[in-house]
Amino acid sequence: MASRKRVKPNRGGGGGVLATVSNSTVVKKGKQVANDSVYVATRLMKSTGKAAWIAATTFLVLGLPLLIAMDREQQLNELDLQHQSLLGTPTTTIAQPR
Repeated sequence: MASRKRVKPNRGGGGGVLATVSNSTVVKKGKQVANDSVYVATRLMKSTGKAAWIAATTFLVLGLPLLIAMDREQQLNELDLQHQSLLGTPTTTIAQPR
C-alpha cells in the first residue's frame, strides 16, 4: 500500500481571509470602541444606582415623615370642621388669595 501524506492546514500567521480581516485596523478599532462603550455603560449604571439609592433613602428619611405630618394635619382640620358643624357653630371658610 502506498502511504498517504497528510497535509496539515496552515494555522499560523498565514494569509487566510479570516486572519486578514481579524487583524485589520478597522476590526481592532471596532473592538476598542466596543470595549470603551461597555466600560462607560458600566460606570454610568453604577453611578446611577448610587444616585438612586441616595435619593430613595433621603426621601424615606426626610420626605415621608413630612407627608405623614401633613396628612395628619389635614385629618385634624377636617375633624374640627365636622365638630363645628355638629355643634351648630358657623363654619368659617378662608378666602383663597388670587
